[in-house]
Amino acid sequence: MRAIPLSALVLLLPLTALRADQAHDTAEQKFKELDKNGDGVVTPDELPAPRIFKFLDRNGDGKITLEEAFAAIPRAEELRRVQGSSVAVPAPTGPHAVSASQAGIGRRIDDLTLTDLDGKTRPLSQAVGKNGAVIAFTSTTCPVSKRYAPGLARLEGSLREKGIALVLVDPFATDKPEELRANMKSLGVSSLVMHDREGVVLRGLQGSSSAEVFLIDATRTLLYRGALDDQYGLNYSQDAPKLTYLLDAVAEMVAGRKVTIAATSAPGCDLETPALTAKAATSITYHGEVERILQQNCAECHHAGGIGPFSLETLGDVKDRAKTIKRVVEQGIMPPWFAVPAEADKPSPWANDRSLSPDSKKTLLTWLDSKDRPEGRPADAPKPVKWIPDWSIGQPDAVLTFAKPVDVKAEGTMPYVNVQVPTTFAEDRWITAVEVLPSAREVVHHVVVSTVKNKANSGEGGFTYFALYVPGTSAERFPAGMAKKLPAGTTLNFQMHYTPNGKATQDTTRIGLYFAKEPPKWEVRTAAAMNMRIAIPAGDANHQETAELVVPPNVLVLGFFPHMHVRGKAFRYDLVQMDGTSRPLLEVPRYDFNWQLTYELATPFMSGLGTRIKATAWYDNSAANKANPDPLKNVRWGQQTNEEMLVGSVKYAVPIQAPVETAQR
Repeated sequence: MRAIPLSALVLLLPLTALRADQAHDTAEQKFKELDKNGDGVVTPDELPAPRIFKFLDRNGDGKITLEEAFAAIPRAEELRRVQGSSVAVPAPTGPHAVSASQAGIGRRIDDLTLTDLDGKTRPLSQAVGKNGAVIAFTSTTCPVSKRYAPGLARLEGSLREKGIALVLVDPFATDKPEELRANMKSLGVSSLVMHDREGVVLRGLQGSSSAEVFLIDATRTLLYRGALDDQYGLNYSQDAPKLTYLLDAVAEMVAGRKVTIAATSAPGCDLETPALTAKAATSITYHGEVERILQQNCAECHHAGGIGPFSLETLGDVKDRAKTIKRVVEQGIMPPWFAVPAEADKPSPWANDRSLSPDSKKTLLTWLDSKDRPEGRPADAPKPVKWIPDWSIGQPDAVLTFAKPVDVKAEGTMPYVNVQVPTTFAEDRWITAVEVLPSAREVVHHVVVSTVKNKANSGEGGFTYFALYVPGTSAERFPAGMAKKLPAGTTLNFQMHYTPNGKATQDTTRIGLYFAKEPPKWEVRTAAAMNMRIAIPAGDANHQETAELVVPPNVLVLGFFPHMHVRGKAFRYDLVQMDGTSRPLLEVPRYDFNWQLTYELATPFMSGLGTRIKATAWYDNSAANKANPDPLKNVRWGQQTNEEMLVGSVKYAVPIQAPVETAQR
């Protein structure tokens, strides 16, 4: 079937959603609007769009009749069937992960004054159990909060057994205290309940929803905030939760591990949060604030035995590296995150945003710039984290590994090494999470795992990215109800980028696969906007190339993975609608090949019919680019780092119950 002009589609596609009689009425109305002189035909001067006119002028006589307009309706319907349904598939609802750093995870909660319903006061430090506390917002008027109230009451006993106190807080000044008291009594709640009419707790926690819960440890360090679970929302209810965010966080806290999903959106009624009072510079101490910032944002790599070049676990470590920390934080090099920051006072659009929040950055730099860098009280220090050297998200259902180790030399550079590993599964598998673990992480720059195309999995449009490893990010979990399909007999290709560090060694990389316990509702796929004809002139410091990807209609766009090599300078994704309008999706103004980052949308969006994603890449092939291996060389597409690529990967989810065409470049 011949391609139909986009502008014609704009006119015709709305008709396909109507009954035949409605479509004809709409076509007749549109025809009369175009027929300005009322002579019963539309001429080129009345429709000055040659491609549309040619499409509608069935007999080629230079004029369009009403009958020809009616004849276009089934052709538009044919187009709808070919290109995919124009009836939107609803996106999954419920809580979703948000940026932990931007949500304030890791900060120390002030010793807030709590006032119970009898008017008795106590500091938060005296209300915390031996292992911490859960502070849960509730309300007698918010519908979601009311549905969650029995679950919060049942939570009381299980938390108490773990040495964790429960504090229930109603943040609405207009809720009636007598109703709150009666409700808690009917539920058998014996924990501290308070009516936060002055906003003391709301301000201290910077709460956002009336059904939000907060997990703090015994040192009042915030470890989790967000939804209790996924049982209730503003527009849905389930018989039982499928995801138990809070209880999972409690289990990890008690085990001394870093919480995997540390922040989510929360259902309930929105809260107007009073601003925090700024801390005086002189009150900032290492144990009080700085240690928590470093533990949350840096120590995952920079700990003893970690992949960072040095540890930042002690005050001595930090003072030794103070100037380095200050420089990389000011320049935005660390923590590694290169997307354009969100607008002030707006949440980050990225669930995995690793950048320091403005408050944390200001606090850290203020302490680093202070004359004596005060230690503070050791009693105020956060609890140490047990860093997991092996599988960070639990034991996989299957582990695949290299048949033999790869030799990594001591000096110089190494070209990419490709290692193929057969899966040997006799049947298709649904994968809900994946983790890649090199054995010699100190020399592994990054790993890109892809599926080798065969008859079983040849529908991914030529780019079959499956998993990724970069320092600090080895695991990926897919959202609830989503999974990747791994066809039977698939072979995995590991593209290994090794960086010799002065000592010869060997690496045997493994991949852990986690299988779905029930059939998923959405299949996670990856396609890419690629341009294999790039040509970057020698010496050009700002060369631009583009590529486009046509996205299937009614799929959920989840995130992006831009990829270039050492001449890569900047990258941008734009969403182009069928009418030609566009808006930016992701801007990376300073691309860094040393960090192959994915950008996961906090709020995925549904694609429409004719949606395209445009990838624009800029390259610095000049001598000013110190990573450039040869500024005198004209550079084209190639696998090795002395060549270049333009790959704008897009991760999306297809509803399994309604098959949709795969994306094509």
